[in-house]
Amino acid sequence: MKGVTLFSDYPNAAQNLPTVGSYVHLDLEKIVALRPDLCIAIKDGNPKEVIDRLDSLKIPVYAVDPRNLATVMETMQEIGLLLGANDRAAFLIRNMKSRIGLVKSRIATTDYRPRIFFQIGISPIVSVGSDTFIHEIIVLAGGKNLAEGKIPYPRFSQEQVLGLSPEIFIITSMARSRTFEKAKAEWSRWPQLEAVWSDRIHLVDSNLFDRPSPRLVEALELMAQLIHPELFENPK
Repeated sequence: MKGVTLFSDYPNAAQNLPTVGSYVHLDLEKIVALRPDLCIAIKDGNPKEVIDRLDSLKIPVYAVDPRNLATVMETMQEIGLLLGANDRAAFLIRNMKSRIGLVKSRIATTDYRPRIFFQIGISPIVSVGSDTFIHEIIVLAGGKNLAEGKIPYPRFSQEQVLGLSPEIFIITSMARSRTFEKAKAEWSRWPQLEAVWSDRIHLVDSNLFDRPSPRLVEALELMAQLIHPELFENPK
């Protein structure tokens, strides 16, 4: 591994590698200077003009497009093939499928689908629509996404959210920022909300939820436990 983008901090060893800008603002000169044998790009973010320029400089680029749990696993299989790590990729995929299956089997035992508002943006308030991997995780974990619809990342006013009357708030939180703690405090000012009086406003690690990576299965498991704790009290 020669380099990573700015916020690539997992596993820990990635933090010791040279950075080549953010995934939407790549530094072409830094990438070229590292003389990589292969660049792995993501279609949802990496600027196509930079990818084309790398290609013109004879630096191989492989673009991936993981959009949900299924395509995350497909991407892992593709990268495993590229890197000669087929066995490792297959092991990780089997592990993911097994863990997803366990969550599905527990959720299948209840028809209760609590109303979830998943907040990823503070000002303005931003949530997740139907064409996102977070929506898929909410549904698989046994919840109803109150922001479902055609807009991938819809914006809401405070009044609109209050009108939706969520039973559970899930707010993604970056460890380096207190912004989301402030968001939790803001919603806690409305005791008439069920999510408030039932103490079901949860801050979660955005590294798990906001990146289309193998760790999405950890996000699914956590989401299921937050939505349906009664199903996970006693390990089966």
